[in-house]
Amino acid sequence: MKIAMGNDHAATGLKWVIKEYVEGMGHEVVNFGTDDNESCDYPAFGKAVGEAVAKGEADCGILICGTGVGISIAANKVKGVRAAVCSDVTTAHLVKEHNNANIIAFGARIVGEELAKDIVKSYLTAEFEGGRHQRRIDLIHDIEG
Repeated sequence: MKIAMGNDHAATGLKWVIKEYVEGMGHEVVNFGTDDNESCDYPAFGKAVGEAVAKGEADCGILICGTGVGISIAANKVKGVRAAVCSDVTTAHLVKEHNNANIIAFGARIVGEELAKDIVKSYLTAEFEGGRHQRRIDLIHDIEG
């Protein structure tokens, strides 16, 4: 699977840990984030990952900022993106199973390295259930216009 990854300065360290972890699972990671700790603007990275996923250039995305919230809001402005903030493993697999989220986000200031790995694994191994959930996703897409 090809995974787009984006981060801001608050999450550079955790980005490298997660990138290595995801590659160790056999996935390809495309880095759209900053590689240093200089202050930068997370919306650009959320947009870049959102566009890559929406265009089909990546199968899904992982976003990391201080809380995961700001960068996910930016990604969700891209038509076709369903980015969800996850701070626990249950949410991580449910956003895939029920919402078919194509991007997850979490906060480097909120979750530690091991929990972040567990969240990523839970998300990447979950499968969309379809059925009644697809109808709801269609309704979400109708809102996009």
